[in-house]
Amino acid sequence: MANNSTDSAERTSTLRPRTVLVVGGGPAGLVTLRNLVGRSKGQFDRVLLVERRDDVGGIWYQDEPIIPSANPTTAMNKPQWPSPAYPGLIGNVLPRFLAFSESPFPETREHPHQPFPTLAETYEYLRAFAEPYIEQGIIQLNTEVMRIEEMPEKKGWKVRTRDWSMCDDNDGMPLQTEEIWDAVAVCAGYYDKPNWPDTEGLDMVRKRGLALHAKWWNGPDGYEGKKAVIIGNANSSNDIATQLAPVAQPPVYRSMRRPPASWFPTLPDPRIQNVGAITKYVLQPAEETDEGMNLEKVTVILQDGSEIKDVDVVILGTGYCPHPEFVHILPIPVDDTAKVSIPANAPETKFNNKPVSSTVSLMSYTTPILPQFRRIPFLHRHMLYSYNPSLAFIGAILAMTPFIVADVASTWLTLAWLGEVSYPDSVDERLAFDRERIAQVVKMLDAPLAGGPVADRNGSTQNSTESSAQLDPPSSFVTYSFLGPGDSENGGKGGEAEYANDLRDDIVRARPDLNAVLPTWDEEAIKSRTEMYPTKYEALKWAQIHCV
Repeated sequence: MANNSTDSAERTSTLRPRTVLVVGGGPAGLVTLRNLVGRSKGQFDRVLLVERRDDVGGIWYQDEPIIPSANPTTAMNKPQWPSPAYPGLIGNVLPRFLAFSESPFPETREHPHQPFPTLAETYEYLRAFAEPYIEQGIIQLNTEVMRIEEMPEKKGWKVRTRDWSMCDDNDGMPLQTEEIWDAVAVCAGYYDKPNWPDTEGLDMVRKRGLALHAKWWNGPDGYEGKKAVIIGNANSSNDIATQLAPVAQPPVYRSMRRPPASWFPTLPDPRIQNVGAITKYVLQPAEETDEGMNLEKVTVILQDGSEIKDVDVVILGTGYCPHPEFVHILPIPVDDTAKVSIPANAPETKFNNKPVSSTVSLMSYTTPILPQFRRIPFLHRHMLYSYNPSLAFIGAILAMTPFIVADVASTWLTLAWLGEVSYPDSVDERLAFDRERIAQVVKMLDAPLAGGPVADRNGSTQNSTESSAQLDPPSSFVTYSFLGPGDSENGGKGGEAEYANDLRDDIVRARPDLNAVLPTWDEEAIKSRTEMYPTKYEALKWAQIHCV
């Protein structure tokens, strides 16, 4: 291993955090808490999970009532963080892949023809999983993390929080506190910061209230007779189009940049018309007619030059971006290893006898524009912050089986912080993972589009009905944080199966007893996951036939 003076100062072989804070009470945070508590054998002095909402479950907890309070200012002051889940949501992951190790998902006997758990069933599973930790007081609800700040000389992380449960005792305002933690695991997920395409005219349409992100979709009520355009053909877009089709003005237009992926099943519907990518939005001003004043509308211009006029609403299912802007780090020294620069206009101070700025947002070192840089930067194995591994992220990748991946990853993290699983000692070696992933994504993005048929939503193949000029190549789906299914014919190589299995191998070498409980991505498991998507398609067909 390289061992120059900089690397020696950054060696982590003695890193043994005694206190650990987990941020976020969704699936990733809950299983991280379980593993830090249950698989550490009591070697951490204190572990606490904080969640800003009034219950656990993350996106699976849809409704958050305002905290009951005798003080009216409490309800006025407390922010709301609505889940992007929507009424009628049914998952597309089978219970086998929607459960944590040693905590099987209950059987869903009430709907045998729909084997995928509902929103309520998944929430109930997570709530039951969390209940013992809530009773022990190691899950703290209504606690909003405002800032996580790196302390100099690896002396921990200063965390500033607002406790909204204390409003009644604090004149209707939250109680603000600061505390130093040895290590922090950020499990806040992706679903706070919508990704908005950089399409001409979209900002104006958004400002006029004519475009919204799928994050705020709450069902088809209120869209009766509206002319709608849906952007995207992943799960949210497909569900929204399906829910709108019976009530909106036909057809509902679904704009698709790429051929449909087999893991986003949806049924064909004559009321839904697929169109190509959108290049421009034009605001149509309100007009006075004999019947009165018409509201503003939108003209959508497609890549082939055709137009869709008089659109009432545009709904974008264009995904999300990493959002931990509340994490602030000591600026990264400019050297040949990091090849990064300090953000402009930052005040200077001293760190390791070098002039650097005060703490800056970790996310200032990346950009959501380019797919290879749409990431939480400088992470080793999508988890450890390379410059200070006492900061970690669970859920930084977009997984097809997120419960399982978060379980294995947080088990690995637990053992890494205990010193039972090793990782590179030097910053440069830890950064190699980030560099290699960026290079891999760039290579995939540059790959030419192969001709021939594309996979349809029920797993078969067909020739694409849209003009190739209207659709981006499938490689446009590639981003830094999405590992994808990998090569199903080669043990999932290159995808999340290989990623999870590599972590699992490290774990089992350190703790052979966990071999029997951790999921394994073997040939049978990969086959079962691949068959999950045609199963979902058949479930959708059954529900359609029986009007469920």
